[in-house]
Amino acid sequence: MAIVIDLTKAKGIAHDKRRAARSVEFAPLDIKATIPTEAVSAEEARQAIRDKYAAMQTAIDEASTVEEIKAALPQDGA
Repeated sequence: MAIVIDLTKAKGIAHDKRRAARSVEFAPLDIKATIPTEAVSAEEARQAIRDKYAAMQTAIDEASTVEEIKAALPQDGA
């Protein structure tokens, strides 16, 4: 009996992992964004993170196989 993977559920799990990884990257910048002398650079860094994860979200949404979903996810240490 073959294992069948529900692609919609797999994408949902991938999006949860993407959101968790994004939150980890945002955490130190959330504090810096409240410091007037660091706010501009923190916001620039935050935008770079938003762009990175937006591209990842698109790749997950467009994936048609589990392998494509895995490839779109953040890698450890990324």
